[in-house]
Amino acid sequence: MPAGELNAAHRFELDLAIRQAEQLSRFEFSVFLGSAEGDPRTFATRLHNTLVAPARSVLILVDPLRRVLEIVTGGDVRRRLTDREVALVAVQMRSAFAAADLVGGLRRGISMLGEHATAPPTLHAG
Repeated sequence: MPAGELNAAHRFELDLAIRQAEQLSRFEFSVFLGSAEGDPRTFATRLHNTLVAPARSVLILVDPLRRVLEIVTGGDVRRRLTDREVALVAVQMRSAFAAADLVGGLRRGISMLGEHATAPPTLHAG
């Protein structure tokens, strides 16, 4: 599938995954699917910094033509979502992408990030 060419059903699937991850984690999720200008990490970081609440946001950048995946997390997100967890999610996403399942990889990656970023339950004594 060429970069940026998602049909309505695919967009709906991704929107649903984003909404569910946001409700679960209380962080904002964004996906950029297209051509990254210059260095992909720098481009992803620049995009992330333009979000409404970058500290509370996760940006997933996928450049299918260059086969690039970047996941950028804000400072508040990193308190709950470790670099190791992000790396494990990236492995899962890349595996799906290699099997030509771009939308499934994104959907599962968004869900996994949302699950990992969920605050642990608070136990109250008394």
